[in-house]
Amino acid sequence: MLEQLFGSKTRFKILRHLFRGPGKPFFVRELARDVETQVNAVRREIGILVQLGLLKEETEKPKANTAEYGSTLRKYYRLNVDSVLYDDLKNLIGKMEIIGEEALIKDIKEQGGKIKLFLLTGRFTKNSGAPSDILLVGDLKERNVAKIIADYEKELGFEVRYTIMSEMELKERRQMMDKFIFAMFEAENVKVINELKV
Repeated sequence: MLEQLFGSKTRFKILRHLFRGPGKPFFVRELARDVETQVNAVRREIGILVQLGLLKEETEKPKANTAEYGSTLRKYYRLNVDSVLYDDLKNLIGKMEIIGEEALIKDIKEQGGKIKLFLLTGRFTKNSGAPSDILLVGDLKERNVAKIIADYEKELGFEVRYTIMSEMELKERRQMMDKFIFAMFEAENVKVINELKV
């Protein structure tokens, strides 16, 4: 059974995507678009996940946002929250994302330049109101940071909003009571590096 569950990178991408919205129904083409994989590959993986009892197949149209999901003739799928594997798999995928975040942090620290402030918020702290996910302050190697984040986005399948600024710009914007800076510090955040003591 474990071979069936983890024997495919596409399967992992699908599961990771589904656990981000466990109650949401979806159809094959929609999911293929979301995980940027060919429809036939997604269809094959869905069949395996249905057999394992992790997905439920439905034929009725979802009640909310019906126009978004298409016609009643389509088969819809959603995570089976009653599956004996559901809780364990949710925890495992959550831990995999944390490992990915740790790799992102390590790469930025090692290759990003001279960082005086490295602040995580937004998606990383489950705070949807934050205007950015990462704030980097210092003498940064912007191309390196852009490449690291682009690679991370491909791996985890979501966009990371990041902001780079110099120490002087941060100081000026704080003195002006800049709304963006204020929102970043007011949101729940984690300071990975804080040489500026802010």
